[in-house]
Amino acid sequence: MAENFDSNFSFNQQLWYYYTTNRGKIRSRYNDLTRKFLAYNDSEENSHAFLRKPQFEALEMYVFVKEFMNNKQVYEMFDDWRHKRDRFSDASYYSIDKGGQIHLFDAPTEKQTDTLFKQMKKFRENYPNYIYALTMGLGKTILMATCIFYEFLLAKKYPSDKRFCHNALVFAPDKTVLQSLREIMTFDKTKVVPMEYARVLDSNIKFHFLDETGTILHTIDDSDFNIIISNTQKIIVKKKRKDTSAAETLFSGSGSLLSAVYGTNSEDDDDAWDPTSLMDNQRFKKLCRLPQLGVYVDEAHHLFGADLEKEIRSSGANKTSLRDTINLLAANTSIVACYNYTGTPYVKNQLLPEVVYAYGLRESIWNGFLKDADPLGFENVKNEEFLSAAVTTFWERYGGKTYEGLNPKLAIYAAGVEEAATEVKPTLEKILAKLGVSASKILLNVGDAKYTKNDDIRDFNNLDVVGAEGNEKQFIILVEKGKEGWNCRSLFGVALFRSPSSKIFVLQATMRCLRAITEERLTATVFLSKENYDTLDQELHKNFNMELKDIKKPANDDRHKYQVRVVPPPRKITLKRVWHEYTLHEKEYSEPVNFKLVDADLSKYASIMYERDSLAHESAVKEKNVDYLQENRKYSEITLVGEVARYLNISCVLVSKIIRESTDGAEIVLNAVNRYNAVLTDFVIPTIFHALFDITSEIKTEDKELILLREPKEGGYYEFSAKDDLVLTNRYPGFTPEQIKKSFHADTYCFDSIPERECFLQYITSGKVAEVYFTGMFTSNQGDLSVHYYDPESGRIRQYYPDFLAKMTDGSYQLIEVKGDNKIDDIVVKAKQTAAEEMAIASGIKYLMYAGSQVTSSHILDDIPIAGQ
Repeated sequence: MAENFDSNFSFNQQLWYYYTTNRGKIRSRYNDLTRKFLAYNDSEENSHAFLRKPQFEALEMYVFVKEFMNNKQVYEMFDDWRHKRDRFSDASYYSIDKGGQIHLFDAPTEKQTDTLFKQMKKFRENYPNYIYALTMGLGKTILMATCIFYEFLLAKKYPSDKRFCHNALVFAPDKTVLQSLREIMTFDKTKVVPMEYARVLDSNIKFHFLDETGTILHTIDDSDFNIIISNTQKIIVKKKRKDTSAAETLFSGSGSLLSAVYGTNSEDDDDAWDPTSLMDNQRFKKLCRLPQLGVYVDEAHHLFGADLEKEIRSSGANKTSLRDTINLLAANTSIVACYNYTGTPYVKNQLLPEVVYAYGLRESIWNGFLKDADPLGFENVKNEEFLSAAVTTFWERYGGKTYEGLNPKLAIYAAGVEEAATEVKPTLEKILAKLGVSASKILLNVGDAKYTKNDDIRDFNNLDVVGAEGNEKQFIILVEKGKEGWNCRSLFGVALFRSPSSKIFVLQATMRCLRAITEERLTATVFLSKENYDTLDQELHKNFNMELKDIKKPANDDRHKYQVRVVPPPRKITLKRVWHEYTLHEKEYSEPVNFKLVDADLSKYASIMYERDSLAHESAVKEKNVDYLQENRKYSEITLVGEVARYLNISCVLVSKIIRESTDGAEIVLNAVNRYNAVLTDFVIPTIFHALFDITSEIKTEDKELILLREPKEGGYYEFSAKDDLVLTNRYPGFTPEQIKKSFHADTYCFDSIPERECFLQYITSGKVAEVYFTGMFTSNQGDLSVHYYDPESGRIRQYYPDFLAKMTDGSYQLIEVKGDNKIDDIVVKAKQTAAEEMAIASGIKYLMYAGSQVTSSHILDDIPIAGQ
């Protein structure tokens, strides 16, 4: 890889390797209470230990950072590690060996570690900030509670040790997660705390659950062992929205808004607080009076905003309101650290910089901590057909079974409340009736009192309660209940047909059914439209750095990620935009038409189900014809004639005459339409239309200046994946300075194939070429150079991005495409070529399409004379 920069490098893996290699030495140095606490939760020492492996490993790392690394910030630990200082020193008692600490990975380059260090340091807060990434279903809430119990026990025994938290503030991102955090209050402490110590906690801990905005926080100033559970809105510092009145000024005194609260009248302090006039609330004031506060954030990826890289790279980046609130707390009370718990260490496929422990989705499925899943994608089916297939398949797989006394459930997501109540529910009732299943097994929970009553909410909350009426509900119709915080172990299926407004919702909804139940290795089923099936693949890639195809086993692909930056100045070219204007002319029907249905290939209309048997094991995607799901209308000759006449607004008598006199014959036409109704609009109506109308077109053009590559809106670079041997950069030693000046509007070109790379090498090194740019890797959000063409397969207008733009030494331009030999005659490739040639001719440039074998076996520029010769 260029400069050996590994974008997948993760410091948390190095930390874990260091700890596990020295575990015995490190744990022997802990105090007695810590060793007892860890031993109680270690399944190797206590066969009745409650925590599962990922939870216990995270707890080990929590204690390691706390007691062994003394609450150092992540960037400080990383700096010690890369320079082999302190605990990581070659001379250290804990040193892995005398040759350095890296064994799992090749040593990253000095430049890489320096870049990572600068990013970590730039993104740091004024207090230690750690991220624990455990995928959904591994028990982050229990882990969080265990860590707090550990803190309080140590703080009780060592009250003057500043490393330990005396109070805990637990943040949730929204109301759903907030309610799930009640488990911290109700959890049986003896599962993770020895009995004698659990009694100590019970007699000292004071819980404060802020579930209403107006709830007053009743903590005693300077008290210990408070656990405050809230979401951002209950604590957040808000902007002051109106000017202070004369009366308010009179009675508030001359000090700043916050000075009375924090015991200072210094005007300088007010500047440090707020240039925009912040108003605090009672809860915030009370928090500032609690010592040794630990902040715990659940679903912490919300804390970093939508684009982590932008925040890392931009010194002036806006931080989230929650982070602002935590920072204000840190400025006015002693925050020990902020502990962030999240389901993924990635945001938009970028590794969060302060991760100290991670246990991913793939490993969780492999090791039985989650159910596996069988994703099914459906193409060319309607809503009702999709729902019928989902419900029928679910009942065939899980109907009549129970798991730990719980009935398996299917969550069916509707796009909106009205659709759920008036479309999905009646359709579901009909499907269940056909299966002989009672409609009483349906539960409608849409968040609208018109349709969802108190009894429904009670049943929803009791889905996992054996013997409760909620357990009898097996088909749950929902609207946006798939996010974090909804836990249902007996959920064995998810059905999502319509594309939601948020793509991440597809991933969140899918993962709801993965929570483990029983000791068996079980598999849930996920029913998706083909579009949502593809979205799931994309979201897995962005949020877990994996895809459906490679979640089966550790990735062995030799592709790596590259950061691609724009090289100024922006390159521009003026080309003709081409469009067609059409005019319609009527004509008389004169001779029999040929619908061409006798030998027509109708396979594209087939309904296909895509199935992957497992997310955890290597398995290919299987395709199965499910035409039986289609609800095709059955036409008679009369109704078919009426449908065509209505569509084209022409005489029924004329339509009947055309169909009967056709070379296919009325019977063949009718059979084809009844097999697939789409034949009507794709074959029958267009053929009759062209028999009765002519269309003339006129080409119109206008000049348009195109920018080959724009600066990215966020982050400072684009990210691409490519094989190392298909990447060339503007630092490639094989190019002369003159050759580099001829190209590289981006600093890195990631080619898709050897012929593309070879084509570029031939052009950049040729004396016949003045400039050449690889444009095929950039799309509409990145560059303007594209060709609009009609896709004959989808029937839509699409955009195509040619591979290269070259300026020759004689002043002419070439637009170049390199295609595999097997694709040259593809109908879509031909459509692209036709549209590109049309634009090229109008713009006075040349369009060339090379077969891959031609590029690799010949000098493609040999026939072009050098300018001036």
